[in-house]
Amino acid sequence: MSLRVVRSERAVACSLRTALASCPPRPWAPSAAAVCLLRTGSALLSVGKFTEKHEWVTAKDGIGTVGISNFAKEALGDVVYCSLPEVGTKLKKQEEFGALESVKAASELYSPLSGEVTEVNEALAENRGLNPSELDELMSEEAYEKYVKSIEE
Repeated sequence: MSLRVVRSERAVACSLRTALASCPPRPWAPSAAAVCLLRTGSALLSVGKFTEKHEWVTAKDGIGTVGISNFAKEALGDVVYCSLPEVGTKLKKQEEFGALESVKAASELYSPLSGEVTEVNEALAENRGLNPSELDELMSEEAYEKYVKSIEE
């Protein structure tokens, strides 16, 4: 479920990042199905904000990420089609910008903020089967360093 990146002349905008964010088990928590990154102005969203349409947005250092909630992800099931806007597309808050289709249902994606698309998550558009939970099986940097030391001995 990838969206895109947005740059805004206003205080807040919308843009897209990676789909490989951690996926908390809570149904209301941001899902790993990141849709887009946001470029924001002076107002930075450091904690996630949610819409009634089950999209979420977070921002750090002027770059934000938009995605769908775990609740929406579970309701959709396996996504078989993902439609995203072109880079440069200007969006208004609550404007439809894409769609997700699954074997269970179809759902439109709505921009939680106004802005211009500056980046699209091509990995999700090309491979809707990405499984961010697989990241949990990988080692952290600290664990990897311990592993390397153990095989050098």
